[in-house]
Amino acid sequence: MSEATDLIGERRAVVSGAGQSDIGRRLFRDPLELTLDACLAAIEDAGLTTADIDGLSTYPGAFGPGGFSGGGMVDVHDGLRFENIQWFCGGVEFPGQLGAVINAALAVSAGLCKHVLVWRSVWEGSAQGTGGRAAVMPGGGGSGSFKASGFMEWVLPFSAPSAATWIAMFAQRHFHEYGTTREQLGQIAVNSRKNAGLNPKAIYSEPMSMDDYLSARMISTPLCLFDCDVPCDGATAFIVSRADTVADLRKPPINIEAVATALHGRPSWDQYHDLTSMPAQDAGKELWKRTDLKPTDVDVANMYDGFSFITVAWIEGMGFCKKGEAGAFLEGGHNIARDSGVLPLNTNGGQLSAGRLHGFGFLHESCVQLWGEAGERQVPNTPEVGVACAGGGPMAGTLLLTHRR
Repeated sequence: MSEATDLIGERRAVVSGAGQSDIGRRLFRDPLELTLDACLAAIEDAGLTTADIDGLSTYPGAFGPGGFSGGGMVDVHDGLRFENIQWFCGGVEFPGQLGAVINAALAVSAGLCKHVLVWRSVWEGSAQGTGGRAAVMPGGGGSGSFKASGFMEWVLPFSAPSAATWIAMFAQRHFHEYGTTREQLGQIAVNSRKNAGLNPKAIYSEPMSMDDYLSARMISTPLCLFDCDVPCDGATAFIVSRADTVADLRKPPINIEAVATALHGRPSWDQYHDLTSMPAQDAGKELWKRTDLKPTDVDVANMYDGFSFITVAWIEGMGFCKKGEAGAFLEGGHNIARDSGVLPLNTNGGQLSAGRLHGFGFLHESCVQLWGEAGERQVPNTPEVGVACAGGGPMAGTLLLTHRR
């Protein structure tokens, strides 16, 4: 843990509880029911009751077709009959999915409230049904169809509404500039599947070899099927508490050492100034300015993998290797192995295998690892420092977490 122990800024906040609903490829359950299950689990995990909750925060709120949101602010507030909410926040234009958690940390640090319930829920698997991804994509003929506007005006006419196409450009440029290979990129997917085999909630847990990865059908060069995350149904929730409430909690909380949400370039999926990177590099640089810890102090890293190349951007952006050297860092998969790597990566299987919980799964996994509650997938010598990163393209949010026993 950092020697800078003064409770300033985000260090006044802790993660005191975490919970998840059932997770499944297609559960066909009411998405609000899943949301409330996760919220109640998080409240219980913290040793609190609904009467203790005085803040609410969520991403993206009651927004979007296609299973993108399973429970907005009003639905959860009313569903759990909260009566003492002093602060709340919910909306889609956050700096990555973890912006809802960062907002909660800043709210309790400012004294606006003491215990904030933060949640994110999805039901994309059930929403697309048997229609495949096109059923929920803009222009796909399903519930996601709409008149193109904004950024979509430039991609929808070319049948490119999917982020798989946009992220593939970043990956291809990185390959061109630095000699990165598909075998190196594939280590992220193969490692995630190995970790998912130890996660009872993972969507895909059967073994996957590098040959399996390389022979999978191409989606958008150089990204194949196994470079893409898997839509699912599920909800994740946290309690973010003020640090001086530790005596009220069921267990020692996770300390929020630092947060960062920087964006130094254009807020664009395809016009960012460096197409070998993303604003992950901006957030990463800012994070280390807010602590005396270093990248080498991190014991476990759970970083966004909506597409495998986004994880590459985070590995470099967070300073775990030099710019352009992620391919070499990933070579052979040894550095990212859960049981022996210098940077155990996406230890629950990430979104590539465990399911697309849209950012919140990474924070949940970092917390349970630091609490030593990860079961068979627990990183050896229970880690004390972890990072959770979420967001791709022009969105980036990251938290540095510590836990001392």
